Amino acid sequence: MRMTAEDRRADVLRVAVHEFAKRGYQGTSTEDVARAAGISQPYLFKMFPTKKALFLALIEHGFGRVREAFVEAVGNATGDEALERMSACYSELMRDRDELLLQMQAYAACSDEDVRRKVKLRWERLMKVTGEISGASGDALTGFFARGMLMNVLASIRLVPEKSADKWGHEMLGYG
Repeated sequence: MRMTAEDRRADVLRVAVHEFAKRGYQGTSTEDVARAAGISQPYLFKMFPTKKALFLALIEHGFGRVREAFVEAVGNATGDEALERMSACYSELMRDRDELLLQMQAYAACSDEDVRRKVKLRWERLMKVTGEISGASGDALTGFFARGMLMNVLASIRLVPEKSADKWGHEMLGYG
């Protein structure tokens, strides 16, 4: 059965997450992404006209993934319970090392103005929706995101064993 264009695009994004997570924005070639996806470089450029367009799509994908997971995790909870649920959810999301490292690569690539604008926009949207779905105060949200970024760094350098990520993440965010 032939893949639809949408399925092929999703497959390329999945492969590109891995490639960009390893080498970053500057160090990843579109040739490597195309090869890993099993497509030609010209076909990759039909889907994503530039390497930057591909990277920006990955940023959208990554932030969207976190947003969707947070909304699903919160359900009808509010306040600290909502933050606790999002904390547990985020600990689970961090198990995908490629997605975690890609997120860190996106922050590192913010010297590029287009990347910085995309990351800033998506960060602001995530903060807004997290506040809306949790009802948490601005101070609580700031603390939640600050601890989440600390978790990112510690997980990136593998300071905490992966098998303890759930408990650790929960405790790191102050809910354990």
